[in-house]
Amino acid sequence: MRIAYLGTPAVAVPPLLALLDADFEVCLVVSGEDKRRGRGSKLQPSPVKAAAVERGLLVTDQINEVLDHDVDLGVVVAYGRLIRANLLDQVPMVNLHFSLLPRWRGAAPVERAILAGDSETGVCLMAIDEGLDTGGVYRRITVPIKSEDTLESLRATLVEEGAELLVDGLRDGLGQAVPQTGDVTYASKIQPNELFLDLESPAEELHRVVRLGRAWLGHDGKRLGIWEAEIVRDGETLAVGELSIAKTRVVVGCGHEALLLKVVQPEGKPRMAATAWRNGAQLKSGDRLE
Repeated sequence: MRIAYLGTPAVAVPPLLALLDADFEVCLVVSGEDKRRGRGSKLQPSPVKAAAVERGLLVTDQINEVLDHDVDLGVVVAYGRLIRANLLDQVPMVNLHFSLLPRWRGAAPVERAILAGDSETGVCLMAIDEGLDTGGVYRRITVPIKSEDTLESLRATLVEEGAELLVDGLRDGLGQAVPQTGDVTYASKIQPNELFLDLESPAEELHRVVRLGRAWLGHDGKRLGIWEAEIVRDGETLAVGELSIAKTRVVVGCGHEALLLKVVQPEGKPRMAATAWRNGAQLKSGDRLE
């Protein structure tokens, strides 16, 4: 089987390496164009391209080149671009999707599962058709979502499970795809305003936002990033935004219950323990966050 692998970000690297380590023939890798990244804004390859080059694979950013390499199957993992019908008509393709389809079709399934408070998610090895994640499913695996799971940790688990699912599926034979059944939900990209912590909301909902990374609220007219927090279910009653300061803790009141702030990032500064930020800002109980 001659495989074309289509992927771009870091999450698409482990499945590619898993295919290579299982001795599948990856004859072409299609990835996003080089972009300016980091200091000096130098052109840098995508994570998938960098990994493919290191393994000596042929790489392109032109998807139509798949037709020039006598490919038997296309494997797609977070490619990030539309695959047109004329290509799908000539090359069958499968996709690793990080949700339990048809729940959370679209661009941000892991983020949306966390925000919605889902108790489980998973990975589907699915056929690609012209719809948005509408193809039949060859294999799926369910993964529980733990209360302490962050976007980073949950995604790492799903990628590991997905790489194994992909290799096993191709090695054993895909068989017949099973049509999706059940309620359909869509996972649109997370917008910047969704990462703002509206302290009028319950602490449980805000904690889910913190688990995505890059959550923030306001203090003294500036942004305060909140990178780690815990829900305080039993304790003193605090007004929305009111701080309770103790020697080892910084707690802020929410619409229901409260949040214990653990790691924060004042605007223009590195991440730090909330207690270190409290000392520098000279905060006291009764002060408020915006």
